[in-house]
Amino acid sequence: MFDDFTTGRIDVGEAELFVRHGGAGSPVLLLHGHPRTHATWHGVAAELAPHHTVVCPDLRGYGRSSKPPTTADHEPYSKRAMARDMIALMRELGHERFAVAGHDRGAYVAHRLAVDHPDAVSRLIVLDAVPIGEALARCDAGFAASWWHWFFLGQTDKPAERVINADPDAWYRYTAEHMGPEAYEDLRRALHDPEVVHAMCEDYRAGLGVDRDADDAARAAGRRVRCPMLFLWGSKDDMEDLYGDPLAVWRSWADDVRGHPVDSGHHMAEEIPGELAREIGDFLRPTR
Repeated sequence: MFDDFTTGRIDVGEAELFVRHGGAGSPVLLLHGHPRTHATWHGVAAELAPHHTVVCPDLRGYGRSSKPPTTADHEPYSKRAMARDMIALMRELGHERFAVAGHDRGAYVAHRLAVDHPDAVSRLIVLDAVPIGEALARCDAGFAASWWHWFFLGQTDKPAERVINADPDAWYRYTAEHMGPEAYEDLRRALHDPEVVHAMCEDYRAGLGVDRDADDAARAAGRRVRCPMLFLWGSKDDMEDLYGDPLAVWRSWADDVRGHPVDSGHHMAEEIPGELAREIGDFLRPTR
């Protein structure tokens, strides 16, 4: 896994990030979702590395990255804070401008990067997500039934950490057969760490508050994704059930967006790594 990649920890000021990076060519930053770690990308990274410098960090709070102290408004786990981490990380590695791909919670960080730091992001790839502000504005009984964990993990009166930590394997239901043995072990180590579980809940608490506020403020101010954007969603997931044409949703947030469904469930980096790498690679070719 991650053959010929460099492994290290990089201080980005507000946090210390565990990261693997390797390959050669134009840089692309790959951001994982909940509850995964950077290791979810191992198959995709291997396919991209011959043509791109690939950077795969654990987001702050996740995996082996540090867990900054939180605040009452949960801002240290906001997508804006995580985006600041990524700007500092990529600059430390020598990349002032780069493409970014994000899945699930990582997609929200990628979106925030493109909106807050347009000079740094050359291309944006979003996998299986619409903006947090959009998702919450459209929230109905169907969304709540399918995505109830947003509200369970995000509430504070009866914190979810105690329930999850009682049996993380039963809660998350991940398998080595699905992920690959090394990625499985990396994730299992993370999910059995109560500090990781707490940080992931903080991510969701930020999502229901400061992250939604950031999306709503950007939309009100007309701040859109200006760089070319690719949006892919799993045909076996529920994007179409929730949003009809999810590509149309993104067209109200981005100037130049294209995309289509792929034959996958939610965790497409693990289910169809070769196809996903080809989609990303095609989109990143300079001729497009």
